[in-house]
Amino acid sequence: MDAIRVTVRRGDVVEAVHRVHAATTDGASWGDPWMTFYFRSSCKPIQAIPFLEGYSDLGDDEIAIACASHRAEPAQLDAVRKVLARAGATVEDLENGLQEGRPEGKLGHNCSGKHAGMLAACRAHGWPLHPYRDRAHPLQQRIAELIGGDHVAVDGCGVPTFSTTLADAATLLTRTPPRIRAAMRARPELVGGSTGAVDTDLMRLRDGWIAKGGAEGLFCAAHEDGRGVALKAEDGAYRAVGPALALVLGVDELAETPVHNSRGEIVGAITLAP
Repeated sequence: MDAIRVTVRRGDVVEAVHRVHAATTDGASWGDPWMTFYFRSSCKPIQAIPFLEGYSDLGDDEIAIACASHRAEPAQLDAVRKVLARAGATVEDLENGLQEGRPEGKLGHNCSGKHAGMLAACRAHGWPLHPYRDRAHPLQQRIAELIGGDHVAVDGCGVPTFSTTLADAATLLTRTPPRIRAAMRARPELVGGSTGAVDTDLMRLRDGWIAKGGAEGLFCAAHEDGRGVALKAEDGAYRAVGPALALVLGVDELAETPVHNSRGEIVGAITLAP
């Protein structure tokens, strides 16, 4: 089946067209199910497993923020601070660097929850705190065992990221432990954001699903019944994911995303191509 075409329309004119490839664990696919890319942030629920393995008393907020690509919303930053306190660490211990336009320095980076969880995992397992992002560090060796991949690169926040195919990416979140799954379902607004985050939206709109977006137009999701799905925008445009997901999973609420101007006015829409 051909790749899914998503159009960006302003007024009556189509200004852009995105091609989205998709694969499911049921064997359905759109476009190329064997295209290769990196997991990026979609693998955060798996990267959080060493954090979970280190503690028996984690709150839903701590687990969810360790899986998050957050927007520096107050509740999200509070959850990162809570994980740092558990780790006995400070913001200066975070190895994620800075992110332009974000508040609170390194704390405001959208991967700071993951990094705080990594520090807490190191504390629990007796591993050195630094450099926890190094491929040779025990933490990253454990994560490599959990994820694997033929190629390893450096993610935007400095930690290793692993290569995959679209078909294999569809199985990723089916390996999420029940406790992490439950926390993501309980606090979906921490995983993405309070509004406008497709992964958060799917978890709110449909029972049983967990979801996590990744850089360059990647989106992975899994249902508690064992089904999994992955979508990848060919040009890396994450804005195409919602309408494509509406087609793949029948989530009609995501079929159209409004285009706003700087005044907050709706001036167009992102939809499936007719």
